[in-house]
Amino acid sequence: MADGWFAALALGVSFLKCLFINAYHSTDFEVHRNWLAITHSLPVSRWYHENTSEWTLDYPPLFAWFEFGLSHAAKHFDSTMLKVESLNYSSPSTVLFQRLSVTCTDLLYIYAVKECCRCVQEQKGSRRPSFVLAVLLLWNFGLLIVDHVHFQYNGFLFGLLLLSVAKHMQSHHLQGALLFSVLLNLKHIFLYVSPAYGVYLLRSYCCSQDNTDGSVCWQSFSVSRLLSLGSIVLSVCTLSLGPFIAMGQLPQLLSRLFPFKRGLCHAYWAPNVWALYNVLDKTLATTAVRLGLVSASSLPKASMTGGLVQEFTHSVLPSISPSITLLCTLLAILPAVVSIWLRPRGAVGFLRCLLLCALGSFMFGWHVHEKAILLAILPLSILAVENREDAGIFLILTTTGHYSLFPLLHTPAELPIKAVLMLMFVIYSFTALRKLHGGPLLRPLECVYLVGLVFVAIGCEVIFPLLPLWQQTLPFLPLLVTSVYCSVGVSYSFIRLYVSLLRPEENKSKQM
Repeated sequence: MADGWFAALALGVSFLKCLFINAYHSTDFEVHRNWLAITHSLPVSRWYHENTSEWTLDYPPLFAWFEFGLSHAAKHFDSTMLKVESLNYSSPSTVLFQRLSVTCTDLLYIYAVKECCRCVQEQKGSRRPSFVLAVLLLWNFGLLIVDHVHFQYNGFLFGLLLLSVAKHMQSHHLQGALLFSVLLNLKHIFLYVSPAYGVYLLRSYCCSQDNTDGSVCWQSFSVSRLLSLGSIVLSVCTLSLGPFIAMGQLPQLLSRLFPFKRGLCHAYWAPNVWALYNVLDKTLATTAVRLGLVSASSLPKASMTGGLVQEFTHSVLPSISPSITLLCTLLAILPAVVSIWLRPRGAVGFLRCLLLCALGSFMFGWHVHEKAILLAILPLSILAVENREDAGIFLILTTTGHYSLFPLLHTPAELPIKAVLMLMFVIYSFTALRKLHGGPLLRPLECVYLVGLVFVAIGCEVIFPLLPLWQQTLPFLPLLVTSVYCSVGVSYSFIRLYVSLLRPEENKSKQM
């Protein structure tokens, strides 16, 4: 793709981000302000012990150092934001700095997108797929509202992920491994996709050739390459965790990174299997009470009826523990990992495995954040411009996954913003991918399901706010409807991706 077009797209989206400086921001804004204060004002030994604010530091050490670096620029805007006791502080200068810090660090994301587009252009031999990919990634609706309205630093982090993927597409495996190791020590949610990285690097980098039947040729297994990979991972982890291990703080650090006491579901349910499980439990409990099989007082009080879930006790179905979610997640990603081991299929196979690991963890993980759906949507954008079937799955996943983020922006002033931005992204995705692949990409029932999202949106965003009685008695209803409806689309996309992965190659060719 021509550099001029790419620069125009990047400048355009950067300008749009600047328009959101004074928009609504969530509690994540205070979270990161507090982390700036902790890392700037306190010694390293107290970073993971400080609890003046409820928003304690719970990201890996490299992200804490990232906040430490930002704090030295922040002091030139408003030094008061760097005081630990300045709880819920949001002066105009503080807002300006934090908004600009996200936009500036997004330069890494822009560079990573350019590298991914260059890889696609070299593989396809055409500029059009790379242009479509640039728009899908740079103007991604979910990333815009999560980072630049809701407020987080996902662009910087996803930039590292996409850059790592691009390095693997260019067969620069050690560079890709280094970038991913750094990423893991910035935000541990990327553990979701670490099995894809581990198996792919062992299979495609450490094993230089296969037997004639496609099985691994262990005589070609390179111990030196394995040691090179191991030294990269070990060096990054030592640099990140070493100081805290030396101070005897590893248990405290791990307790912050993996807070299993937070409950099965996040405050707002991610659209995954557990959202469907929760609703089934509530339905069975209500039915049992109405049929007189049990009394309402005999059932445990299900906190889901409050809408915002932290710790959760199911009424009829067995309650889910962290170990069960871990087992389900491992079973969900196992076929993808085995497939990439038996049939590596290069960078495309790696991307499919990465995507299924991300979605499998999203579907079955413990205390999954709704924003984690972006970990699947963004890599799928690359496959969508290369393959017709993946393009159809992308349209379903991106539409349902992005709509599931709507409740993050719950103030009336942001309704036009999220509605217009998503509508623009959906229209472009459908028209550009249809033109790129030449014809319709969805089946009739899939179209019907996506049209249903329009009615869900009207009911939750327009009609429900006009019903004050329902707002008082059923405040959780819009969240519930949104999560459950979107869970169906995300689950369906997960199943279709697996069918595509496991289908024999000859059948794929016939369908294409």
